[in-house]
Amino acid sequence: MTYLVLVRDQTRLLVALGVLVACVVVAFIAPIPTPAEVREMAVAAGPAAPLVFFCVYAVCAALPLPRTAFNLASGLLLGNALGIGIALAATITSGLLGYGLARPVGTRLLHRHLDRDAVRAVDAKLTGGGVLGVASLRLIPVIPFAPMSYCCGLSSIPLRPYLLGTALGSVPGTVAVVTLGNALTGQSPPALIACYAAFALLGGLGVYRIVRTPTTSATVPVTPEAMTATRPNE
Repeated sequence: MTYLVLVRDQTRLLVALGVLVACVVVAFIAPIPTPAEVREMAVAAGPAAPLVFFCVYAVCAALPLPRTAFNLASGLLLGNALGIGIALAATITSGLLGYGLARPVGTRLLHRHLDRDAVRAVDAKLTGGGVLGVASLRLIPVIPFAPMSYCCGLSSIPLRPYLLGTALGSVPGTVAVVTLGNALTGQSPPALIACYAAFALLGGLGVYRIVRTPTTSATVPVTPEAMTATRPNE
């Protein structure tokens, strides 16, 4: 029975790792659609455009492909109010997908390397930072969305603070891009660049606070059982 459990765990680990690698490969070779192209695809769907746009956004952002084109297209296609709502819902869903893809890998991988001080310290900071830590990192525009989702899935941070931090940290950038971005040219006007700088500053301050805050959990071992408890419901 123990052998079967081991084989099952190893199979799940290999499958999850393969999916992650495939996502990264697709992100490098897949053409990135322009806002106008995303809009054309959604318009072709007719009345189901909001649902189709939500699904395409959520899946593509988890691959990982840049979210900016989809945020720009959401305002052009759906208007600011509905566009912001759909974009945020798709962002959170995408974050959940990325976290869920990496979680089976993280359960075993993190446990194997917890004897290393650097791994243990980083995991403790990320986990101890909770909602503030995730939100601060999400605010910084230069941090790619999907890779961060994978990193959180590999860590021992629970699902609830991760999703809440993702939602809170994604709101300012999403609203700014949808309302201020130039969906026709895909360029960033000065007002949007100023917003990016402000978000980066706020996110950096949050990260600085977490880094400077002493943690008492850095030496506490994280078991696979404890991490399993934080997986998304299967």
